[in-house]
Amino acid sequence: MIRQLKCADKSLALEGTLVMGILNVTPDSFSDGGSLFANQRLSTDQLLCRAERMVTDGAVILDIGGESTRPNAEAVSQQQEMDRVLPAIELLAARLDVVLSVDTSNAALMLQAASLGAGMINDVRALERDGAVEAVAETGLPVCLMHMQGAPKNMQLAPVYQDVCSEVIEYLLGRAAICEKQGVEKDKIILDPGFGFGKTLQQNLQLLKETAQFVASGYPVLIGTSRKSMFGQLLGREVNDRLAGTLASVAYAVMHGAAIVRVHDVKECVDVAKVITALKEQGNYE
Repeated sequence: MIRQLKCADKSLALEGTLVMGILNVTPDSFSDGGSLFANQRLSTDQLLCRAERMVTDGAVILDIGGESTRPNAEAVSQQQEMDRVLPAIELLAARLDVVLSVDTSNAALMLQAASLGAGMINDVRALERDGAVEAVAETGLPVCLMHMQGAPKNMQLAPVYQDVCSEVIEYLLGRAAICEKQGVEKDKIILDPGFGFGKTLQQNLQLLKETAQFVASGYPVLIGTSRKSMFGQLLGREVNDRLAGTLASVAYAVMHGAAIVRVHDVKECVDVAKVITALKEQGNYE
């Protein structure tokens, strides 16, 4: 099991569960879309303020994305995504002592973000786009490989699996093997089951229930359930009223060995992770 994650000039100890804060520099993300924009332009003051608050609240990674991957999302051009993300990376790298992750499938953006101080790549397409594996290998940065059935525009139309857990694990291990063969170091790979990305409510619940199976792969596991539609379906809550569902899923993920949880509500999730970790440290805890 990997114990240290080397993120450019920073190292993260994987002894407990780390909290990654979500910073979407997009006008149309499913939860916080547009909240960092003023008059159709990204507000750097608001971006910095939110990032600083997340770090103060306990986030050790900030995940910055410039392309919405919500269900039915329209694709953005490579240049548009870079124009959104690169100034944010440059600003935050100069001001904050935190690992900056770039949520992208764009190989050119991966390379440029790394040159500006990014310390991690997070790809919902598991480096399947042309040049992405090579770009990550060149940067030497850790990468999170996520499973998605279909594409954002159609992924929730009719997701079908024979056995969702075994199929998702098989896919992720296959992608990890391909990445390793092309120069990505094994101790730089993180796996993400991809909650809400081509999965029904029951499939999402099955994946969360089997978190320990993903952890048993030997790779660090990232769990990203924050404010997901699964809680809207299960609890009848609107997107900004899903904190309780998020916290329950974070607690379960921490109990079962997740290395990273990716969340909007950093302070609350950090508290949950600390409590569950303290309980686990008492011993004889299953």
